[in-house]
Amino acid sequence: MIAGHDVRVLGTTMHYQDVGSGPPTVFLHGNPTSSFLWRRVLPALPTSAGRLIAVDLIGMGRSGKPDIAYRLADHIRYVEAFVDALGLTEITFVAHDWGVAISLDYLRRHPDRVRGLAFMEGHVRPISGWADFDPGGRAVFADLRTPGLGERMVLTENFFLDTLLPAAINRTLTAQEWAAYRDPYPDPVSRRPLLAWAREIPIAGQPPEVAATLTEAWDHFAESSVRKLLINAHPGAVLDADAVAWCRRTVPDLRVADVGAGAHFLPEERPTEIAEALARWFARPGRPPRTT
Repeated sequence: MIAGHDVRVLGTTMHYQDVGSGPPTVFLHGNPTSSFLWRRVLPALPTSAGRLIAVDLIGMGRSGKPDIAYRLADHIRYVEAFVDALGLTEITFVAHDWGVAISLDYLRRHPDRVRGLAFMEGHVRPISGWADFDPGGRAVFADLRTPGLGERMVLTENFFLDTLLPAAINRTLTAQEWAAYRDPYPDPVSRRPLLAWAREIPIAGQPPEVAATLTEAWDHFAESSVRKLLINAHPGAVLDADAVAWCRRTVPDLRVADVGAGAHFLPEERPTEIAEALARWFARPGRPPRTT
């Protein structure tokens, strides 16, 4: 059983799962999930993996829901405060979806506190324009960014939890699993973070501050000496074959682990394969030794 905890962060609380001891690995999720995303990955890792910490981003899962805008910059600020509250150093990040942008930016600002970064299916660079989407995706994300329409889709109709999440996982969630994802968002106010995330995706230079954050963070990552692992599946969604090839070209020392067929929510589809890829990566020379 993995223990759940709450820690005071910036006037509210953040919830996290915590198991093991030794050098910490922090697991970051994205939209619209929570630390529940990692429930089958963490137990599959060996005890030699060290201390495993899966946090609920602010406003998501069982973390507090303060009255903030839930921009990328807000999430970066709260994750930074969470790491400080737990006194973590020598960190390895494992990140999915928006957790990738958060961890990349943390590395840029705190290079002395990060030893490694593994990522999957996340935004690593701005999207040049709407033509980069397939017609269905272009229509959906344009609607989400349309004032009034996006609010109706996400806040009223619960689009991300009731429509997108089950449709974007290549297996059927059980009733209990679906409830675990849906329960933190019982009303329109609680769903504000989900809508904010949809409008943070940097498309054609907008929002400019998010585009700048992703560009600066990736450029730093490409030159950083930290250990780097890209976990990918095929065909993928955010990181398809072309995006993976671009990652390889821009980060010469990037290791890539293919976990088989999958779309976007890889920890729901390939938890065992992800754990095996991480275990192999952890075991490579260069990771700090486990301590007790």
